[in-house]
Amino acid sequence: MTTLFDPTTAGDLQLANRIVMAPLTRNRAPNAVPTPLMATYYTQRASAGLLITEATAISHQGQGYADVPGLYAPEQIAGWQAVTSAVHAAGGKIVTQLWHVGRVSHNELQPGGGAPVAPSALTAKTKTVLLKDGVPTFVDTSAPRALQLDELPGIVDDYRRAAQAAIEAGFDGVEIHAANGYLLDQFLKTGANQRTDAYGGSIENRARLLLEVVSAVTEAIGGGRTGIRLSPVTPANDIVDADPQPLFDHVARALGPLGLAYVHVIEGATGGPRELADRPFDYAAFKAAYRAAGGSGAWMVNNGYDLALAQQALADGADLVAFGRPYIANPDLVARLKAGGPFNKPDKMTFYGGGAEGYTDYPFLN
Repeated sequence: MTTLFDPTTAGDLQLANRIVMAPLTRNRAPNAVPTPLMATYYTQRASAGLLITEATAISHQGQGYADVPGLYAPEQIAGWQAVTSAVHAAGGKIVTQLWHVGRVSHNELQPGGGAPVAPSALTAKTKTVLLKDGVPTFVDTSAPRALQLDELPGIVDDYRRAAQAAIEAGFDGVEIHAANGYLLDQFLKTGANQRTDAYGGSIENRARLLLEVVSAVTEAIGGGRTGIRLSPVTPANDIVDADPQPLFDHVARALGPLGLAYVHVIEGATGGPRELADRPFDYAAFKAAYRAAGGSGAWMVNNGYDLALAQQALADGADLVAFGRPYIANPDLVARLKAGGPFNKPDKMTFYGGGAEGYTDYPFLN
């Protein structure tokens, strides 16, 4: 029987095992530039079959939280080169998550103090993180403005350029972040998209920007180095869709022919319940729609997995299992899962911002 510790492939990526480190925002990149400490952090976790970096802004406009990294300036590319070189020297594989937050931002984080952008001028009832006197502070998001039709090609180009920059920085590939209530998810879902042009209304229209981005990225770096993250029903960042099943089945059918490395699916509420009574969703049908459309990429599952749940997911046909919070405190999570524990407990006070404490100082198994 397939186990978490067996090698596999995801598109062009040869992976030593089926354990994935999920993206985890840690707010330790001042001025959006990756640091040597980040290289240490990721290298400590390089025994994962695949590392997915914390979400990384494709542009200054795409930033929504203080001290998150970017991938749109030379110094950022140089900072990431140090990270990828160290991970590769340790035998790991690493992709970066391409991020535009859309309306989940604040004026203080935007170019010129401007309004965040969104499909429609609807404020997200959620929080973001600013630094106040050097201390991470949760604040309400700012009111966004609706993107003009002629701005959308530029955003698609920002994704394309960021994907190319990722390869220049030494990444093995990229993951397009289309989940958790950020920009691409905002366009997908009725709760955030009230447009009446070619990017709003029908399922086909709401999925248009996402599919343009995926096409641009795969054309730039190849489908075999491109993954995508989707969250059909999470309420994260005040996002909701009136009827997610036909929406995501359509997305799955459209992604099928693009030769992606993997599809990364958050099941249920991000960081919360795996099933939502008020938002039922058939993940098997979603996957079947992708496979029926020719989708051969690895199927990655995520949300609250432990060893037993992960093994059951593999038995049920998943290819990869992503672990998020366990990787904060357990850099050697692969070894700990194989040994059945013990597991370090994370220090929640050090999740966002700071230095080595609660970041690179967790102990390894002897």
